[in-house]
Amino acid sequence: MSSRAIIKVMIGFYVVLFFAYLFGPLLVMSITAFNTPSYPSAYPFEGFTLDWFVKLWNHRAMMEGLVNSVIIGIGVICVSVPVGLAAAIVMNQIYYRARSLYYLVTVSPVLTPGVIIGISTVIFWRDFSELTGTRPLLYKGIVLSIFGQASFIAAYCLLIIMARLQRFDRAQEEAALDLGASYPQVFWHILLPFLRPALISAAVIAFLSSFENYNTTTFAILADKTLVTVLAGEVRQGTTPALSALAVIIITISLLGAIAYEVMKRREERQSARIAERAKLAERGELAPGDAAPAPA
Repeated sequence: MSSRAIIKVMIGFYVVLFFAYLFGPLLVMSITAFNTPSYPSAYPFEGFTLDWFVKLWNHRAMMEGLVNSVIIGIGVICVSVPVGLAAAIVMNQIYYRARSLYYLVTVSPVLTPGVIIGISTVIFWRDFSELTGTRPLLYKGIVLSIFGQASFIAAYCLLIIMARLQRFDRAQEEAALDLGASYPQVFWHILLPFLRPALISAAVIAFLSSFENYNTTTFAILADKTLVTVLAGEVRQGTTPALSALAVIIITISLLGAIAYEVMKRREERQSARIAERAKLAERGELAPGDAAPAPA
């Protein structure tokens, strides 16, 4: 066997080992969701069943935790994405020498332990709600979890939006202002459409980060429960295949979401390529008005 063939075999072995390490536990756990034993077991496969999905559906605490997690995730999106967008725009506008300090301040919540954020969130909003008379409205587990999680997830949104914003051509804004557009019109019709892919990515990351967060939520949720806190309590008492059924559902939804996002992203890239190609042809006078641009290579 030649040295090139040995290298190919070693690379193939490494790739197989890497994906087995990465997806092996998920595959085994998924099999246990369809196996009949009451304890999660992939081997021997004693029989196919969907009973664990039915028991999961009838698990009241877990369903309540799931609903709370979805509500908190949507609330975190509503807070984190606008805050991250505003912070990214400010960072792009401020004086260059102040940018490093501003970046350090806005990103510092990511470096703070979730336990500290959770405890400080409860203390701050307890005192604030008492002083302002808004305790019945603000001092609730779901609201505190949204505030606590959004305080550091907004930094993730900032980084995602900032990466997109750095590729924005400020000449488009200047051209629109020269043509008589107002600043709100420039924001709604030029900047926001350009940032739309980053905003969608930031919303997805914010929801997923909120959904799986435990350290901050376990303190901020008070007497309420989320799916993660319910799962933690269930695991302490001994795991069941119903948890594997839940994992199968989450993995399936995540895969479908990732596939849908990739399809949408490629469609937007093809559309942008066609627009750019059409602009080049129109600039060279090779494209008449109304003609379709050729497909990009």
